[in-house]
Amino acid sequence: MKTNKLIVYKANEVIEAGYKISLSEQRVVLACIGQINSAQELLTTDQFELSAKDFANLFDVSEKRAYQALVEVSENLFNRYIVINHPFRDKPNIKKLKTRWISSIYYNQNEGKVTLRFAQDILPYLSSLEGCFTKYELKHIGKMTSIYAIRLYELLMQWRTTGKREVEIEWLKEQFQIEDSYTRMYDLKKYVIEPAIKDINTHSNFKVAWEQRKTGRAVTHLVFTFAEKATEPNTTPTAKPSRKAKGKMINGIIQSEIEAEARVGESYEGAAARIKAEKLKDVETKQKCEAKEATNKTEPMVSEGIRSLKAALGK
Repeated sequence: MKTNKLIVYKANEVIEAGYKISLSEQRVVLACIGQINSAQELLTTDQFELSAKDFANLFDVSEKRAYQALVEVSENLFNRYIVINHPFRDKPNIKKLKTRWISSIYYNQNEGKVTLRFAQDILPYLSSLEGCFTKYELKHIGKMTSIYAIRLYELLMQWRTTGKREVEIEWLKEQFQIEDSYTRMYDLKKYVIEPAIKDINTHSNFKVAWEQRKTGRAVTHLVFTFAEKATEPNTTPTAKPSRKAKGKMINGIIQSEIEAEARVGESYEGAAARIKAEKLKDVETKQKCEAKEATNKTEPMVSEGIRSLKAALGK
C-alpha cells in the first residue's frame, strides 16, 4: 500500500453526521476509505485490509502499538454506528438514518492485519460520489491524536474554498455526540476545542484560528478561520523546479504527476485522462456546493425576516 497516497472521499452528509468512535477505530475507518475508488460503485462484498505495518507508517506509531490497536478495533468497531441527517434527497420526510460503519471485520493474527467490509447503507456516501463531497489526503491527519481534531479538520475542509466556518456549539456537540458532557464553555474549550486546534495547527497542512460569538449574553457559536500553510508540515522547503524539469505533458497533465498518481495497470494516457476528469469534476462539485451553501445561508435569513415582519404587524 502506498500509504502517502491515500485520499479520503466522503459525502458531506457523512462529514456532518453524528458519531463517536475511538481514535484507533477512526484511523482504521479512514485508512480503508482511502483505499476506495470514489468514482466507482462500492459493493457490500468489497473487502479492505490494513496491516499493522501500514497502520504504523500511516499514523506514526510503533508496530507493537499498531498490532494492539488492530486487535482492539477488530473487537469493537462492529458495534459503532453513525447518524446521518437528511440521508435521502428523494425522501425529505426521513430526517435521520442510523447505520453501522461496517458489516463485518476480522483480525488475522498470523499476518497482523484486519479485514473489513463496509455496511450497505454507508456505501452511497463513500463511492460513486456525484453530489457535494469533501476530500483530503490522509497524511494530513495521520499524526493527530485528538479524535475531535480529525472531526474538526473534516468540517473545515468542507468549507476550504471560503477559509471560514461558523458553527453552533450545540450542533457541534450533537455531531460529536458529547451533548451531555462539557456543559461549561470553559471545559469544552479546554478538553475539546483547544486540543483540536493545537493538533490541526501542529500536524496538518492548515493553520486555524477561532473565536466565540454570543447571542445575547451566552456564547452560542464558534467561528473558525483557516488557510493552507505555505509549506508542508515537518518538511524542508525546496527550490521550485525549472520549466524544463516539469517533464512532458500528456493530455494536459504533467508526466511527473501521472507517474505519482497512476494506479496499477494504468497506461500513461489512461491515467492522464482519469486525473483530468477528476480535476474537472472537483471544480464542478465545488461550484455546485458553494451555490447550495449560499442558498442554505440565505433561507434562514429570509425566514427570520418574515417572522420579524409578522411580529411587527401583530400576526
